[in-house]
Parts: sequence; structure tokens; C-alpha cells
Amino acid sequence: MQTNVMTNYNFWTTDKYFNEETKLELAEIKNDEAEIEERFYKELEFGTGGIRGIVGAGINRMNIYTVRKTTQGLANYIKKHGKMAIEKGVVIAYDPRHMSKEFTLETALVLAANGIRAYIFDDLRPTPELSFAVRYLGAVAGIVITASHNPPKYNGYKVYWQDGAQTTSENANGIIAEIDKIEDIRNVQTMGEEKAKQLGLLNIIGEEVDKEFIKAVKLQTLRSDMIRDMSNDFKVVFTPLHGTGNISVRRVLKEIGFKNVVVVPEQESPDPNFSTVAYPNPEEEDAYVVAIKLAQKENADIIIATDPDCDRIGVAVKEDSGEYTLLSGNQTGILLADYVLMTLKERNQMPPNATIIKTIVTSEMGAAIAKHYGVSILNTLTGFKYIGEKIKEFEKTSEYTFILGYEESYGYLVGTHARDKDAVVTAALICEMAAYHSLRGMTLRGALLNLYKKHGYYLEGLKAITLEGKKGIEKIKDTLDKLREEHPKEFGDRKVLAIEDYLLQKKYCFKTNCESLIELPKSNVIKFILEGEAWLCLRPSGTEPKIKIYCGVKEDSLQKSRAEVPKLIKSIMKHAKL
Repeated sequence: MQTNVMTNYNFWTTDKYFNEETKLELAEIKNDEAEIEERFYKELEFGTGGIRGIVGAGINRMNIYTVRKTTQGLANYIKKHGKMAIEKGVVIAYDPRHMSKEFTLETALVLAANGIRAYIFDDLRPTPELSFAVRYLGAVAGIVITASHNPPKYNGYKVYWQDGAQTTSENANGIIAEIDKIEDIRNVQTMGEEKAKQLGLLNIIGEEVDKEFIKAVKLQTLRSDMIRDMSNDFKVVFTPLHGTGNISVRRVLKEIGFKNVVVVPEQESPDPNFSTVAYPNPEEEDAYVVAIKLAQKENADIIIATDPDCDRIGVAVKEDSGEYTLLSGNQTGILLADYVLMTLKERNQMPPNATIIKTIVTSEMGAAIAKHYGVSILNTLTGFKYIGEKIKEFEKTSEYTFILGYEESYGYLVGTHARDKDAVVTAALICEMAAYHSLRGMTLRGALLNLYKKHGYYLEGLKAITLEGKKGIEKIKDTLDKLREEHPKEFGDRKVLAIEDYLLQKKYCFKTNCESLIELPKSNVIKFILEGEAWLCLRPSGTEPKIKIYCGVKEDSLQKSRAEVPKLIKSIMKHAKL
């Protein structure tokens, strides 16, 4: 075992700075070298958005000490921006996970000790409301204590800047530099809760921000009259999957006119163990088992499910057979893009230079729909922070008008009230869209099939391979490095036409034997453009110990598309030995 691993372990088990609970937890693993190494071989890394890890003792775990250190780094970075930045303060929200409330208070007290005012919500709140609140309160930054849809053992700490979007490279690198300067964790500043309140450095927020957030969300709805006409006949089953979405989603649906919204009772209350699901992720079919039973009983038109911090949303639609099936993130995005653009065009409300934004691993069908309505489309790297960054850019340059942003991983935003994916506004628009098609005798599945007939049978697939621990990190890096060096010429029976290497920021075109610059930030992502409008892409997950393989095809039938996607994914897995 590395010397520094045991040095770190011994420090945490003996120094008086650490509480007895921490020392007892670490004493239980004193004979487990592998576990000690996992907890102490490296510090929990601050990525472009924050930190995320398993809750527990150690420098590579989420605990009050790693949270304090991260916050001290953030505080030092804020102080570098001057007195005005310090006075603006920081807004903090949290989800129902283990230690979320405790981490929130620790964060606030470190900020307070540094003279930075903290605003804490009085209870759980969705991530998009935090994004909204940062700008509404004029804060310099925001923090959400959440691990999104990760398993119960995880928690995290996401940082937002004053535009309401997650931190991107410039600010993240500045925060990381300040964290790295903290050589002794015992030097992190903190203060008592009562003192912080007395000094006006710890403030509780609630109903005022809630009201304004819901008001902003409601402004994005498009057909309020139609909702009122359909409200008695259209039924929605909703599950917040034990997370933060229950109050906000139900409130907005009620206020825009949906009367028949039935909440899954077993999943209504916050639960850090997410006890009714193996994985609280609306991307997973298993997350809908309880909701589907209720929907069948209620004869509901659709099911919607939000993840624990309510920034992602999934939809299950009722088929002609009476069964409920899950739409993919790409399919929901396609339907939303078509519905919003169609409505704006019908009403002559399409703004000049209108654009939608998607990520590089999101379906290319969005481009076909945008073209159909005469709207621009832009690509960003994976991560909604890059979409938020574009919204900020458009406000400065007026080059484009943002309409909608989405990514295949069930994240969507319509409007600019938030600068992150927002399952609250998306819930409202999905229900509105489904009611609109229902009024015309069509389910969302039927509407999707019509889009396929019009634009082509685009289909996508995703294979996520879990590679945990130190060895997993090395395997992910080696896999991408090898593909980068090899430049494969084919996958399956399709030739590689071009390679987009986002780490080197270059595109290699084999047909013309030329290189061009990719004008996006550096990221360890490789995308292969294949014959026949197909593509493959590999990237490490930014939030989980996984390597992700994405695939997209376009065929002249859904049957052909369904056959091609797994074949291509299998081909690259075999090539990469995954």
C-alpha cells in the first residue's frame, strides 16, 4: 500500500480535528487494505460542476470535512472577485439524500465564517429552482447538495455561478486552484449556527422564491385554453421517486389547469434510501414498476417521473394495447422540439434567429426538425452547463434566441428562467403536449411515429459500463487513449468517415484526408462518424464510475434501426475489449 495512503488514514484516525463518529467508522476498516486505499489514495476531485462520491469517512468520500474544504476553496475564489461578490452571497439547496441537510449547514457555516452571506431553503427544493434563485436573489453563486439519480450511497455538491448555470471551465479551474492551495484541512474556517444567524450571514428562504419560480415556469406554457378544455378528461400519474419534485410539479400542473394528477403514494415522500426502486433514475424502466400499476388502475393517459433533484424527467406512454412503455430521452426531446416549434410557428410567434441546442451525443433527428421549421440548431459538449453557457452568450450577442435545450439523458429546458435542465417546466409542457395530441385522437407514441415517417427513422442507443475504483479509472482512460491512437477504420460493416476527437479538439476526415478544428472546450470524448448517417461516441461519465457508449442510426424503417443500434454498440465494445 502507498505510504501516503496510510499517512492520510492515520491522520484521520488520530487527529483531534476529526469527530469520534469518523474515527469509529475508519477503525472498522483497519484490516481492510483495499478499502483503506479506496478511501485515501486520492482526494475527491472537483470536476467542472463540483464533487460527487460515496458518503463516508476519507479524503475520497463525501463527508463534512471534504464539504468544508470544497466550500473554503469556493469562498476563497469568491473573495478574489472583490467586496461586491462577497456581499451578493450564495444560495444553497438540497435533496433528500443521506447527509444532504447536514452538508448544507456545514457549507453555509464555512461561507459565513468567510464573511459570505448564505441563503438556505427552508426544506428540499428542485435543482432548477436553485438555478432560478441565484439570479432572482442576485447571488454570486449557488450550490445544490445532491447526487442526482445516483444510488443511495452517493451524495454530491454542484456549484453554480451568478448566471444560474453550473460552473464551466474558467470558474471551475479557479475554484479547483483555491481548493488545491489548502494544505491543511484544519485551517478551514467555520462558525456556529447561532452566531451566523445573528450576524445576518445565515438566512432562510422559501415561499417568495417558490412563488416567483412557479410564476416563471407557467409563463412557458403555450395552450392554457386547451388545457382547461381537456382537464376533465386527461389523467396523469406522477412519481417524484422519493425526491424533491413532489410539491413543485404538482403545484404547477394544478395552477395551469390539470385536474386529474394522481401521485404514486409509495413514492411521494422523500426517502434517502429510495426504498421502492433499485435506482432512482427516470431513465430506467424498473423505476416505473409501481407507477405503471397505478396507471393501469387509474387508466391514466401518461406517466411522468422526476429524479431525486427534479432536473431530469421521464415519460411512459399508454399504447393502443393498454400497456405503458417508456420513451427514450431522445424521443421526448424530439417530441418537445416539434411541439414547441410547431406552436410558435402556427401562432407567428417564432422569434428572429430562433435556435435549439442539443449535445453531441443527442439524436440528430433534432436537426431535421429544426430545419423543417427554419430554426437553427447548435451542438455542445455533454452537460447542461454548456447549454446554460450558450444562453448567457446569446443574451450578450443577440446572435440567436434560445427556444429549447435538451440532452439524451432526460434533461430539458424551455425558456431562460433557469440555466439548467428543469423537470418542473418540462412536466408542464409534456402534459400539455400529450393533451394536445390526445385531443386529436393520438398518443405521444403515435405523434412520434408520424415524425419518423416525415423525417426518417432515427434511433439511438446507450451502453454504460461500470468500472469502479482506481482500476476502473485507469481502464476508462486506457480505452479512450487506445482508440485515439488507433483511429479505427470501420465498425461492423460500416466505414468510419471521420473521427471527432474533443480532447485534441480536432476532426479527422478520412475521405478528404484533412483535419479541422473543433470549436468546443476540451473533453475526453471520441465520436466516430459512420457511413449511412450513423455514429458512435465514447466518453467517461462525469458523475459515475462508468464509460458510456452512445450510438445513433437513421434507416428507412424502425425495424432496421432497432437491429442496427445493438450491432454497432457490440462492434465497438469488441474492438475496445469492454
